[in-house]
Amino acid sequence: MAETVSPQVRLIAKTEFFPPEDVAWSTDADGGQALAEFAGRACYQSWQKPNPRTATNAGYLDHIIEVGHLSVLEHGSVTFYLTGISRSLTHELIRHRHFSYSQLSQRYVPEKDAAFVEPDVIAEDPELHEKFLAASQASVDAYTELLAGLEEKFADAPNATLRRKQARQAARAVLPNATETRIVVTGNYRAWRHFIAMRATEHADVEIRALAVACLRELQKAAENVFSDFTISTLPDGTEVATSPRVAEADPRCAGSPSTSSRGSTR
Repeated sequence: MAETVSPQVRLIAKTEFFPPEDVAWSTDADGGQALAEFAGRACYQSWQKPNPRTATNAGYLDHIIEVGHLSVLEHGSVTFYLTGISRSLTHELIRHRHFSYSQLSQRYVPEKDAAFVEPDVIAEDPELHEKFLAASQASVDAYTELLAGLEEKFADAPNATLRRKQARQAARAVLPNATETRIVVTGNYRAWRHFIAMRATEHADVEIRALAVACLRELQKAAENVFSDFTISTLPDGTEVATSPRVAEADPRCAGSPSTSSRGSTR
């Protein structure tokens, strides 16, 4: 019977910052958070921290976000390795054009042992759950049969790698959107804030919303001062959303690019 999997969100890389020795400035943060503050202060050469409200890294970045000087947040980045997510989810994820992606290739990786991501609304109903598993297994069986037939069809092709690729790229046509995929995603802080605003809303698809909330939890550990304005709450149906007073509610149908906004002084 087909195997089902759950999402895993693993932070695998983040920005490291090396402050220049000839700049008389220090901060109480490190990594990408310190880099964002450095970039903002570089605009005004405000190394002496003339504004008490923005003397700490948390205060400075809060003001940065408040006034919309979000370009300085583009210097710090975070990379996740996401597994146990569906092709349906990544069809939506890759619409966020400011991210960089490296995704499992169905042309080079055989899917004879493919796993599937089952929506909770199906998994909680025994009858629907069985139908989902049966349909998923049927797709794997069809894929395996097609793959065998296509490999035989291309048996005379001189290039073995090309032969396998041609067979897999044709056979994958029968695999459903629920097929598990794995993807590495890198984005700067501003892009991640935009993703959370767009996808952690009640109006987003349940699977990608859960992913956005899971990413937010990791982002708040990695760069607390950049993402602390987001609050996670639970809806009556048990699913979670994330909101921020600094971010207007977004429509996930318009997920292309972070919007621009005017900025005030960030000294």
